[in-house]
Amino acid sequence: MLWAQNYNPLGSSLLSMLAALAPVIVLVLLLLFSRLKPYQSAIISLLAASLTALFIFRMPLPKLTASAVYGALYGFLPIGWIVLNVIFLFNIFTRAGVIAALQDGLTRITPDKRLQLLLVAFCFGGLVEGAAGFGTPVAITASILIGLGFSPLDASTLSLIANTAPVAFGGLGTPIVALQGVTGLDLYQLSGTAGALLAPFALIIPVWLIWTYAGWKQTRGIIPLLLISGASFSLVQFLVSRLHGPWLVGVLAGLVSLFITALAVRTRNRRTEKGLPKDVLKSESDIEKKILWLPWLILVAMVLVWGIPQVKSLLDAASLEISVPFLDRQVLRMPPVVPEARVEPAVFRFSIFSATGTAIMLAGIFNALLLGCKPSQIVDAYKSSFVQVRFSLVTISVLMALGFVTRYSGMDASIGLVFAGAGVFYPFVGTLLGWLGVALTGSDTASNVLFGSLQRITAEQLGINPVTISAANSAGGVMGKMIDAQSVVVAGAATRWNGHEGEILRRTFVHSIVLTVLVGLVVTLAVYL
Repeated sequence: MLWAQNYNPLGSSLLSMLAALAPVIVLVLLLLFSRLKPYQSAIISLLAASLTALFIFRMPLPKLTASAVYGALYGFLPIGWIVLNVIFLFNIFTRAGVIAALQDGLTRITPDKRLQLLLVAFCFGGLVEGAAGFGTPVAITASILIGLGFSPLDASTLSLIANTAPVAFGGLGTPIVALQGVTGLDLYQLSGTAGALLAPFALIIPVWLIWTYAGWKQTRGIIPLLLISGASFSLVQFLVSRLHGPWLVGVLAGLVSLFITALAVRTRNRRTEKGLPKDVLKSESDIEKKILWLPWLILVAMVLVWGIPQVKSLLDAASLEISVPFLDRQVLRMPPVVPEARVEPAVFRFSIFSATGTAIMLAGIFNALLLGCKPSQIVDAYKSSFVQVRFSLVTISVLMALGFVTRYSGMDASIGLVFAGAGVFYPFVGTLLGWLGVALTGSDTASNVLFGSLQRITAEQLGINPVTISAANSAGGVMGKMIDAQSVVVAGAATRWNGHEGEILRRTFVHSIVLTVLVGLVVTLAVYL
């Protein structure tokens, strides 16, 4: 039975928008001021969204239930499946000494703290963000910087500032995959657009980082190195995001930038520095090189193979498509959101074999066997990984359920129609909305789930490319990562500087605002020029 969405159930566009926005406000307030766990806050917010959809927007209960279940399933496959296997892979790397070997190799390349900061916080941090995300890079890079003699305040704030450009592609592309899920836009277009919007910032972040730490006078002398590091990261991010998709963007950009920057630093050392300790320029043995690079290359190869169209088509043949009962083609999107009434599809694809998370899992198993792990140790690592992320999986699934309820009930459209009032300024406003979402929720993925559909609808109302505006939500969001409560607390804990989170936040806040404004200007130029 068809059900038509109503975008003004209260007879006032403003009141209807506020009612639709209430579940998001509940989520934000709970995350900021309550002592509830994130998954508990998400469940309460989902309940608020369900009640709003049922009693205000008059969505039939079977359709409401179906949309929530559909969203929760999508939250686990493909998104949660990626997260679980990313953590499994990272735990294998940690247990086998891959992370420790890479850390040691980075920190002995040069005694120059500026260049150590560049290698650890930007290059290595970008690699870890691309592979794991979810606060992992800040925790690791901040702790390494402490070991190198940086102060707790510097280690915390600099790790947060460096962890910006790769966030949109963190956790093997999880934020972009989630954005595609709630917007229904083409995944490759979203990925490529986000990569293009963030390319200028990947280029300048190394300069910004060292300038923040050492001042302009000390930064000026190594500008060529910083630009080499940023340009290599930026170029790979741009190309991979457009040609392959979101999954390997951070990993490949981090790896290439790390390799090229290390090579440039060593070349500079040999030419300009005298009296270095002997171990500074020491070459790795064959075993060290194997531990340093081969595991990452296996990961890259597996995900690349999974992305080959012929392989993907072959694996997709084993997928199971399920038409969601009470929902598939039973909800009508109505004007003025669309030119004429159209039915909304709701088909869940159970594609465990072709899922990127499966490629990551296999990469973890192959690496574990290569590095000498026993089968029992691999099973134990997977069990512990599941325990480690179980609440994150619940949070992701519940947030996706909230996003799908918002979408299928028409609440997102109610908000979008009001936001369209920003007119020609909306590209800038939409970017700030993405920043606000991450600053409040602590996750680019969560921000994309909450506001992605809204961004698409508003863009279509204004006649703006919805792909650009939706990608801008993620691009603007990355600059909110350095001030969100979760990241600040992680940085403080990693540097054993608990209780000083306010100082960390004050130091990063201005950087966050300025960089977000710059992203907004880039998005505006991209839209109109």
